[in-house]
Amino acid sequence: MQNFYRRITQFKITGKFPKKEEINLVFKTFSKREWIVFVILLFLLLVSTIAILETLNKSLMVKIPFRGGSVSIGIIGTPRFVNPILATTGADLDMTALVYSGLMRKNEDATITPDLAKSYEMSKDGLIYKFVLKDNIYFQDGKKVTTDDIIFTINKTKDSVIKSPHKVDWEGVTVTKIDDKTIEFSLKKPYPLFLENATLGILPEHIWANSPIELNTANINPIGSGPYMVKNIMKETSGIVISYELEPFKKFVLGEPYISTMNLNFYQNEDELIKALEAKEVDEISAITPLNADILKERNYEIGSSVLPRVFGLFFNQNQNQIFTNKVVKKAIDQAIDKDKIIREVLFGYGVAIDNPIPPNMISYQKLEVGNNTPREEVLKNAMNNLTKDGWTKGEDGFLVKITTDKKKKKTITPLEFSISTGNAWELTKTADLIKQDLEKIGIRVDVKTFEVGNLNQSVIRPRKYDALLFGQIINHESDLFAFWHSSQRKDPGLNVAMYTNPKVDKILEDAFVTIDEQARIKKYAQFEDEIKKDMPAVFLYSPNFIYVAPNKIKGLSINHIISPEDRFANVYSWYTETENVWKIFVK
Repeated sequence: MQNFYRRITQFKITGKFPKKEEINLVFKTFSKREWIVFVILLFLLLVSTIAILETLNKSLMVKIPFRGGSVSIGIIGTPRFVNPILATTGADLDMTALVYSGLMRKNEDATITPDLAKSYEMSKDGLIYKFVLKDNIYFQDGKKVTTDDIIFTINKTKDSVIKSPHKVDWEGVTVTKIDDKTIEFSLKKPYPLFLENATLGILPEHIWANSPIELNTANINPIGSGPYMVKNIMKETSGIVISYELEPFKKFVLGEPYISTMNLNFYQNEDELIKALEAKEVDEISAITPLNADILKERNYEIGSSVLPRVFGLFFNQNQNQIFTNKVVKKAIDQAIDKDKIIREVLFGYGVAIDNPIPPNMISYQKLEVGNNTPREEVLKNAMNNLTKDGWTKGEDGFLVKITTDKKKKKTITPLEFSISTGNAWELTKTADLIKQDLEKIGIRVDVKTFEVGNLNQSVIRPRKYDALLFGQIINHESDLFAFWHSSQRKDPGLNVAMYTNPKVDKILEDAFVTIDEQARIKKYAQFEDEIKKDMPAVFLYSPNFIYVAPNKIKGLSINHIISPEDRFANVYSWYTETENVWKIFVK
């Protein structure tokens, strides 16, 4: 060993590395003990070198999505019209979102981005939109997508015979072909949300042109230009579809999806859906009730949720019950209802309390926070004091009445009471019962009436036969506010269930509907909310969450801003379950 050290010292002094013969000579002089020490030192050197290189390698490596894997999704319902023109049910809309693509596409944050379109231009007056298609865009059968397919799709959507739910979006819109890649839309009046209309899935004309839309087999075996295409369909002997196996469309214009197999299984109801989840038939389910979500959470399932643009409230019909012309009474009702308790006991935390007709996250301006730190007892005391000042006193049965005397000294006793009409869904009936309990604490008598959904619509809502309606508004677009609050919509088939009339609000909504500038439009909707708060045509209660169960293996799933359940597939082409490690320098 001394000879080895001597040679190393010589190397340091002379700068010359020992020759091979000299090194071999040194090794021959090693004793057994020196050999053991040398091997140990050499082993430690190798281990430490490997550890350093491994650490260095890890610091330079990143995980990236890798193509492969599979996901099984459970859905309630049976697909019948997997067709962007006719789809209305959850099953049809989910499939349509996976198979079809439009000129534009919703992102996971609800913004709109080009899909089949390469670019678009809008005229200064907002009346002309011109789209240029991308190069080399295809349907899933290999045929090219052209402007003829787009014109065909829009014209079929506008066809009164077909009765598409999107027909109203295209009324007054003229579509013109400039060439095979350029198309122009002319509007009769500005519509700031027109780009959302352009997310409508495009039908291949060569498949749909030769048979009636409703009878075409492509309703069940669809061909679009979206991220996934049908590989296999499983049906019952009756012909009812029970599952789809989808595979990535490699020519999808935004990039081939990562997940190799997407299975969609269909179930008749929520109970069957949850049983399938627990039996591991499916990985992901959604649109479940808060009650079932709470049960699954206790069973250690991962529950995700996002606030939906839905407004549930108590809508007053002053034409049916005159007490709702009294703002003191309406304010007392608003004060007495414990919205946080509804969120806890009805929604199990899957929702947010609201004070406004515009749901959270729909329009980006600062809203006042709901609720305050005032003790509940003090809030109720304040409500009762205001009612007392307004002339309401407790009757013999403990409920409030107002006693008035006319010129002939004839007394009239008006009880402070009304009925709440609502559907027979558990969430609604439970909410109505909690409201009834809250209002009885301040002396307001409430009668809860529940109806089957069909009967509620036909016998109660359409003829406007209710004192107060516990009801949910689905507001997919800010323009939907017109349908719910403009005075022209008070009578059936309008959706102004509060029978609300305010010329100022009408003007605000009319102007906002055609205002292109976003900030100017936001200011108008802020004015709209201010007017609603003054008039109190309803007590706004809560916006529920969209609830889903998804395994941790699905990466890239983003549901932070969802308008409709099918929006969860907005970025499905970015989902992945498999990863691989590569050096950072190779990541694009």
